[in-house]
Amino acid sequence: MTSPPSPPTDASSDAPHLVSVNVGGVREVAWRGERVRTGIWKAPVGDRAVAVRGVNLEGDDQADRTVHGGADKAVYAYAVEDYAHWRDVRAVDAGPALFGENLTVRGLDLRAAIVGERWRVGSTVLEVAQPRLPCFKLGIRMGDALFPKRFLAVDRLGAYLRIVEEGEVRAGDPIVVLARPAHGITLARMARSLRDAAAARAVLAAPELPARWREMLVSRLG
Repeated sequence: MTSPPSPPTDASSDAPHLVSVNVGGVREVAWRGERVRTGIWKAPVGDRAVAVRGVNLEGDDQADRTVHGGADKAVYAYAVEDYAHWRDVRAVDAGPALFGENLTVRGLDLRAAIVGERWRVGSTVLEVAQPRLPCFKLGIRMGDALFPKRFLAVDRLGAYLRIVEEGEVRAGDPIVVLARPAHGITLARMARSLRDAAAARAVLAAPELPARWREMLVSRLG
C-alpha cells in the first residue's frame, strides 16, 4: 500500500468528514402481504460518540447477517454528494440514513474508492471492502419495489467497510485516507464487473476482494 498525505481536518470545509452517524434496530414491517424483518431503518444519533466494534456499531443491528452485515459488510457508508444526485436529478427526498447507511460522509467519491483502501475515522480504522448490491428491502424502505433496480442502474452504491481497528466515531470526525492498494481496483469497477467479463477478470486480481464476490465472479466467468 502507498500512503498519501493526510488531508486537512476542518469538518466545516470540503475535507472528507462524517456528516452523521446512523444506527437502528431490527423491525418487522408489512410488505406484499407478508411480515418482513429488516434493519434498514436507521437514524442519526446527533453529536454523541458511537462505539465501533466486532462487526457492528453500538445500537445497530441487521435482520439477516448471512446477506447483510458480517465482517465484509460491518459498516455501510453513503455520501451526501450521491444523495444530491438522487435529490436534484431523481427527485428523491434524500437525507442522511435514508438508504440505511451507518456513516453519511462528505468529500469522498465512493465510486473511486479502492478495494482495500483504509480510512482513519475517529479512533477507528476502516477498510473499503465492496459496493452495495441492493436487495428488495431497499424497495421496502423507499416504498417502491423497483427502487433497487434504479439504485443499481445509477451506480451510486456507497461503500461497505471492514473494521480493522475498533474505536469510536461521531459526526464531524475527519476521514483520513491512510493508504490505497496499488492494484487500483475501484468500487465502480467492481460494480461493472457484474456485467463486463474483462472488468471481472481485473477485479479478481485484488487480494482484498471479499470471498463471496470472488465466488460470484468466478461463477459468472464460467
